[in-house]
Amino acid sequence: MIKILHSADWHLDAPMRGHSESESAYLRQELSKLPQKICRLCAQEQCDLLLLSGDLFDGKAAPVTVKAVQNALAELSVPVLIAPGNHDCITPDSPYAQPGWSENVHIFKEAKMQSIAFPALDLRVYGAGYEAMDCPALLKGFHADGGEKWQIGVLHGEMEGSNTPYCPISRDQLRNSNLQYLALGHIHKGGSLRTGSSLCAWPGCPMGRGFDELGAKGVILVTLDETVQAAFMPIDTPRFYDEEVVVGESAHGALANVLPALESQDFYRVTFTGYCPPIDLDSLYSAFSHIPHLTLRDNTLPEQDLWGTADEDSLEGVFFSMLQQASQDENPAKQERAKLAARIARQILDGQEVKLP
Repeated sequence: MIKILHSADWHLDAPMRGHSESESAYLRQELSKLPQKICRLCAQEQCDLLLLSGDLFDGKAAPVTVKAVQNALAELSVPVLIAPGNHDCITPDSPYAQPGWSENVHIFKEAKMQSIAFPALDLRVYGAGYEAMDCPALLKGFHADGGEKWQIGVLHGEMEGSNTPYCPISRDQLRNSNLQYLALGHIHKGGSLRTGSSLCAWPGCPMGRGFDELGAKGVILVTLDETVQAAFMPIDTPRFYDEEVVVGESAHGALANVLPALESQDFYRVTFTGYCPPIDLDSLYSAFSHIPHLTLRDNTLPEQDLWGTADEDSLEGVFFSMLQQASQDENPAKQERAKLAARIARQILDGQEVKLP
């Protein structure tokens, strides 16, 4: 059995826009740990190859960043193959044009498919690199014709992205490529697809940088045995979560339902919706101070707005007038049922998402 670790889109030295100065510094520090974390995982899993599908750097990288990547890869005892992408394309001042890359690292430096064989693994890897910010369809007309048992590709491109300038790849191109596995980069949310005898997968970025990159991030562990299998492996990096909660009787209780009880360095953005009395956001920040990267947004409306159309001469007015009368009943349970029904009805009419308690 052959094991391959597949990673992409590190975006080292990327600017951390949209965060406070302290949060940006924290995220940059965590991002700088990626090379060591991924190389350590590669060694722990006893992988035979490391495939890196581009955008390891976010443009022109600082010399210290390039050296850190070089040192991490040099510590591995297995081959590393890199297919540069649109953010780290091959230019005279590219990180890949700098000296210091170890002998176990092979960088595909041309925008045409090339290959390198590994006889001990009965395997051949095909790849190409961007020479500019955009790249043509490198798999168009390509067919892997090596004699090895395993034909593997590594590219930075967009699967089924016919209108993209970033190496568009179609299902037909993949099916006709004769590649059993295509290690893809570029899309920051992980995914995969099979067509014919080919499996294409992209791990997404190994660490989110904002609320457009949510949840667990990681790499792909590929196994070549009788078949090709790709399994996502999460990495311990800061995560971003974007939650929406409907406030009932207690904003504190609603918030406690979506936040961890223990201290966390993950980033949470919680938007309150529904109808309720004014929310004291400052007190909530104090109550949940164990979540230092917390953003609260109050999109609620005053409870009296529930009955804003109760006096109208319309079907809606009759409906809310009945509920308003029920909300003033002596029976507390009946009051709450009437208010809940009014909240749900008003959310539907206002086009809000309804989440039942």
